[in-house]
Amino acid sequence: MIRGGDGLTRRKVLVLSAGALTATAIAGARPDAAAAADDGEVHGISGFGDLKYPRDFRHFEYVDPKAPKGGIFSETVTSRQYNQNFLTFNSLNSFIFKGDAARGMELTFATLMVSAADEPDAMYGLLARAVRISPDGLVYRFALRPEARFHDGTKLTAQDAAFSLNLLKDKGHPIIQQRL
Repeated sequence: MIRGGDGLTRRKVLVLSAGALTATAIAGARPDAAAAADDGEVHGISGFGDLKYPRDFRHFEYVDPKAPKGGIFSETVTSRQYNQNFLTFNSLNSFIFKGDAARGMELTFATLMVSAADEPDAMYGLLARAVRISPDGLVYRFALRPEARFHDGTKLTAQDAAFSLNLLKDKGHPIIQQRL
């Protein structure tokens, strides 16, 4: 039995256990570690093994770069994230706890890596050109694409990415804080 006076509480044991399980899961879900150790950087990561797409691929197979442009996009809302509301919104920020965010706001942001719809559990660099994974699998270092820019043309820097991560860890929605 664990007592509060021992310096080790039930809460601390649960936190330590969850941390150990998470570290084990992360270390076990990275068969690309051998590839990362060989040349230092990888263009994508997968929990199931080899990646389908080679380094410097132009587009996913399911994307038609010659598709007609323009038209109307209509989406049926079937799920929501964090503070998004099915019926209304009073905020465009879906990463905070208060308010009702507009549905689909996550589609307006570019991420460091993006999932491939035709490959389970694979992620490829989007804003990131490559990722370097430490031998123990606990540290991921992203190399940003030099052409990565904000909407106003300002260059995206590593400090910008770190700022966003730290802001989400400190003031983001509780679900995001818990994941980070």
